[in-house]
Amino acid sequence: MRPVNQKAKHVIVISYDAFSEDQWELAKSLPNLSALIQKGACSSHVKSVYPTLTYVVHATMVTGMYPGRHRVFHNNPFQPFVPENMQHWFWYRNQIKAPTIYDDLKAYGMKSAALLWPTTGKSAINYNIPEIRALGKENQAIKVMKSGSPVYCLQMEKRFGKMRQGIRQPFLDDFTTACAVDTIKRKKPNLFLIHLIDLDDAKHESGTKSDEVEQAVHRMDKRIGDLVTAVKEAGIEKDTVFIVIGDHGQLDVRYKIRLNNLLEKHHLLGTVTEENENSAKKTSVGAEKLRVTDNAWKVYVQGAGGAAYLYCRPGENHARELALEVLQAAVHEESLGIERVYTRDEFEKLQIDSDAEAIIEARPGFCFDDSVEMPLIVDLEHLGKRYATHGYLPEKEGYHTNIVLSGECMKEKYTFGPMDMVDLAPTIADILGIEFGPCDGHDRKDLFK
Repeated sequence: MRPVNQKAKHVIVISYDAFSEDQWELAKSLPNLSALIQKGACSSHVKSVYPTLTYVVHATMVTGMYPGRHRVFHNNPFQPFVPENMQHWFWYRNQIKAPTIYDDLKAYGMKSAALLWPTTGKSAINYNIPEIRALGKENQAIKVMKSGSPVYCLQMEKRFGKMRQGIRQPFLDDFTTACAVDTIKRKKPNLFLIHLIDLDDAKHESGTKSDEVEQAVHRMDKRIGDLVTAVKEAGIEKDTVFIVIGDHGQLDVRYKIRLNNLLEKHHLLGTVTEENENSAKKTSVGAEKLRVTDNAWKVYVQGAGGAAYLYCRPGENHARELALEVLQAAVHEESLGIERVYTRDEFEKLQIDSDAEAIIEARPGFCFDDSVEMPLIVDLEHLGKRYATHGYLPEKEGYHTNIVLSGECMKEKYTFGPMDMVDLAPTIADILGIEFGPCDGHDRKDLFK
């Protein structure tokens, strides 16, 4: 098939992780993003999807669907009592239960590329280094190559691998940017999905109002400039649209709440015992861990930062009812930071359809940790730690994200109002002139000349 009414031959999507409205004024004052704004349309009122987690949102970005339809509800599939550093993530394309924009390119003879874009492992993307992590005795390099484009992965590693220091920043995003520059010049993909994580890491580690965050924003502007320069040197500037978009915001957190600890106080988790004083493993605050002796869990809370899911083992209806009663009662305990508990009959309005029994939303200043250990409430300020996270309802104040769409076909110096994250995929399809859908989003034709 041939594209119809194609507006540009190339779209470069820069997922600027955690780029939210609180960084907008600084970012748009910097030279490279401001230059894109001058040649395009922009908004600081993009509404994300719930829960506002990276993998959930990135699945929406490429499908134009809410989580209830694409079926990626979390960064991690449900894995009760498995330590976070040993959990599988939604790494693979087949875990998205919906069509993606990059799959539809093939019918038009177009090529795609992706760098560290979530949930693209073992996809049909032509040039792909997926975001994926080795577990246990797995080899990281082999796992990436098996899940991505082997020759391309080897080429990028040979040329730029020395820039990287594991997943440490700013080295990881510098590596990604170098790979992107090379790919633009050598491959000229029609759709390029680039995931840059520096700002997100800075917020998690230092809070949203730190010097580290400001430095990350400056580094990101330099990387945007490198990509723009690469497009010019590749000779495709007039045929390229840049889309710079944030996936979610972050909110500063003082208290981590371990809701599974609360459920265990009511004997709802299952067969769980406290390890004795001689063998107990100490946490960073000197607390003793709880131990699941036979994994016979009844109910379990999967934390999602500013939100959490309550799961119930099939047949444990009594435990389910008690757990819901405990959590609903906890809403009235201000120290536990629960803003609201959404039950299954409310999932549709949240655009979610999961196997969970309830979704728990945190108040600003609180987040949920699913580790089964004491204490119930961790005061991070008391520990001298700065921390921010995401996962909250996208309607939270100051939590919208930003978008810039820049190119010859876009309106210039045009600031527009609200946009939904589900609108991204159909808008990309319109730029490239391909059929896409049906989906939950709408093509933003109002942004074009």
